[in-house]
Amino acid sequence: MAETPRLSPGDTAPDFTLTDDAGEQVTLSDLRGRKVIVYFYPSAMTPGCTKQACDFSDSLDSLQAQGYEVLGISPDGPEKLARFREKEALTIRLLSDPDRSVMTAWGAFGEKKLYGKVVQGVIRSTVVVGEDGAVEVAQYNVKATGHVAKLRKDLALA
Repeated sequence: MAETPRLSPGDTAPDFTLTDDAGEQVTLSDLRGRKVIVYFYPSAMTPGCTKQACDFSDSLDSLQAQGYEVLGISPDGPEKLARFREKEALTIRLLSDPDRSVMTAWGAFGEKKLYGKVVQGVIRSTVVVGEDGAVEVAQYNVKATGHVAKLRKDLALA
């Protein structure tokens, strides 16, 4: 299985501009001065992705109080993301990466094992970007369930 290049702590997070679920452009470098949790998930409205998005939404107020923004990125189009947000009452910002170029640059798209087979796909990942734009935490192949609690623990957040 070919290794997908991944980000590591200390790397500069690749900048991007993507469209969110409201049709607005979001540019990572515009968020400098804030810490940003960028998480990548395969598909809106699937059980694991819904659980993870709801967990991030449920934690958003406390994360923002500690200086963090949360951006969820999937290959879904803005219209599907808007339906996902509405259906699940999500409060996090959802971004569309239909050509998977941002996912690829961040190491969140490539070969992975799915039910014992090697496939090309989204690698469920979370990267924490510091106020200066440098990667602080890079976690790949994370589990959808319990991930937000583990991330909060890893970041020593209450």
